[in-house]
Formats: sequence, structure tokens, C-alpha cells
Amino acid sequence: TDSSWSNLGGLKWDLVLCYAVAWAIVSLSLIKGVKSSGKVVYFTALFPYLVLVLLLIRVATLDGAYEGILFYISPTSEQISKLQNIEVWSAAATQIFYSLCTSMGGLLTMASYNKFNNNCYRDAILIAFINCATSIFAGFVVFSIIGFMAKQAGLEIPDVIQGGPGLVFIAYPEAVTQMPVPQLWSILFFSMIITLGLDSMFTLTETITTAIMDQFPMLRNHKGKVAICSGLTGFFLGLTMCTKGGIFMFELIDWYAAAWSLLICGITEVIITVYVYGHRNIFVNIQEMEINLPKAMKYYFLTTWKVLTPLSLIFILLLKFVDYIPAYSTNTQEKYVFPDAVQCLGWAMSLVPVVFLIIGAPLEYYKRKSEGKSTDMLSLLSPSDEWGPSFVKNGVKKPAGQPELVELL
Repeated sequence: TDSSWSNLGGLKWDLVLCYAVAWAIVSLSLIKGVKSSGKVVYFTALFPYLVLVLLLIRVATLDGAYEGILFYISPTSEQISKLQNIEVWSAAATQIFYSLCTSMGGLLTMASYNKFNNNCYRDAILIAFINCATSIFAGFVVFSIIGFMAKQAGLEIPDVIQGGPGLVFIAYPEAVTQMPVPQLWSILFFSMIITLGLDSMFTLTETITTAIMDQFPMLRNHKGKVAICSGLTGFFLGLTMCTKGGIFMFELIDWYAAAWSLLICGITEVIITVYVYGHRNIFVNIQEMEINLPKAMKYYFLTTWKVLTPLSLIFILLLKFVDYIPAYSTNTQEKYVFPDAVQCLGWAMSLVPVVFLIIGAPLEYYKRKSEGKSTDMLSLLSPSDEWGPSFVKNGVKKPAGQPELVELL
């Protein structure tokens, strides 16, 4: 391709049209909040599983599928040795953050619409296991197709494997065209990709609209307008990815937008929640929801919250800086390392969420000071009197102030 960062080319109007349709679907689905999006998600969340099962049944019968699955479930000693490479663990941590929407607000936003005594403990465990199980299951489909592609091309499986968007939009479609009744499998495959993308857009856009309405309560009676404005904003911000060289912008965002900054948000979130708000308060809140945690699970959560999670995230974050690799593209004949100015743009994107964390503290300080409230450290780090559930049972309003801490361990 002749495209580069100095020559992104004009807009590809077929991409712009598809992009506009995607945002229109998201905006219209969220126009009434979770009441409307919840019904859509029943289909978009379950349909990919149906397609994965159908694909697995079909591709498992293809020539070379067995070799692909064998390559997937029986790694060589050379592949196992790659676990010593910190980049593998860093990529895995980033992937988990992506797939679980951790530190992006999506889980908290959706959970905020649950009933007060919803069993969040059960849901948290189910979501984590289903997420990982889905990845493992999808791996069987992926490597069956890769084995088939390797057999057709007369290549070794490692020579066929590639990452990035090329795998989904070039390699897989090519494999699908070689199957019997390719039109059917093509429709199913790309329908699955579209629904997966819409699911992510639903969650992240709902997070944005909910945050806006929580910050400005007067907008809660205008959910539709907020959803449409959020969709329009997202549409215009993403138009650069609809140019002829838009893949470079896509790869830059993928490289920087949710890398070390997401880890910093995760570290900040877990430290503030566990060490500032306190694990005892969290257990009291869980108890208020009429959820009884087994004692073993309390020790498990304490160990992960207070030690394992923050230490592992800090370790991965430090190594991300130590082993920093500039962003590059593999969608050209030769590896294209982005110019320094573009790398700076990527760093600027990464800094945005961190900047909000930094400026939030002084803004809250001056806000409290202007309202005549106490600005000492203890007051700044303590929940307000209004903090807590609006009711605990039978719609009874909870008294102001924090619940009495109880020794739960």
C-alpha cells in the first residue's frame, strides 16, 4: 500500500457508511438506556456462541483440523519457554483487561442497574470463568481453521499463524471461502464479528452516557439525546480510521490507548478501594446485600485484593516501561515503525485517563473548600454521609453515616 502517516489518503465511503450504520444501531439501542439495550444484548451476546458451536462442528471435519487442535493443546518446550518472556504476561494482562472490561467502567455501570440484593459474588465468579472458558473454546475453532489453512497451503502451522486484524479480515475469510457452501459460513462468520463488536460498543457507550447523566442529573430525562450525542461524538472521533490508511490509526490506538494507562487505572482502583475505603467496609456492604461469603473466599479476596493483584499489576507496569517497543504496523510489505511524532500522539492518548486521575484530587479539594467543607486528609479520603445504598430492606431509607464496621474474619 502507498498509504503512510504522511499520506493517510481520503475517506473510504463504504467504510464510513458501515461505520455510521454501526453507531446508528448502538445509539438507537441505547436510546432508552438498559431497558432497550438489554433486549438487544440477549441476541448479540448469545448469537456468537451459536456460531462458534456451528463453526466448530463444521471445521472439525476439515482436513488439517486435527493437526491444528493438536498444536493448540500440546505446546512444545520452545513455546512453553516463552512464558519466561514478560511480554507474554503483559499481553495476557492487557487482554484480560480488554475482555473483562476491567477498569473501563463497563462492569460497574451494568452492575449499577441490578437490584440491590443481586448476588454480585456469584456473578463475578461466573463472568470470570465464562470469559476464560469462551477464550479456550474459541481457540479450538481458531486452530482448527489454522490447521486447515496450513494443510491447504502446504505450510507448517506456525508459518500460517498471524495476529492483528489480518487474521480476522484476511486469513479467516480466505479459509471460509474454501469450505463447502462458503456463502453460508461467510454470513455466519461476519455476523458473529459484527455482534461481538456491537456488544463492546453497547457496554462502553452505556458507560459514557451513564457517567454523563450521573454527573449532570438534569440530563436523566433526556437519555435519548445523550445517547445520540455520544454516538455522534464517537462517530466523528473515529473517522480517521475510515481513511485509506486508517489501519495505521487503528493500530496506534490498539497499541497505546489501553496499555500502561489501563494498568495505572486498575492499580489506583484496587488500592483506593481496599486500602482507603477498606476491605471491612466492602464486606459490610456485601453483608447488607444479604450475600453470605464463605470464610475461605474472604481470605481469597483479601489475598488477591491486598497483595497479589496490586503487586502483579505494578510489576507488569514497570516492565512495560522497561521493555517499551515503539508502535509499528505489520500490514505493509515490511514492518513499518511509526514516526516519532505519531509515537508522541500515542503517548498523549495514553496520558488522557491518567491526567483525569491527577487533576481529580485538586478539583475535589477546591470544590470542598469553596463549599466550606473540611479539607483535611481524613475528610478527603472518607465517604460522605450520603454514601451507601438508598435502602437496605423493604424500601427503608438507610440512616446517614457509615455502617458500623464488624470483624468478619
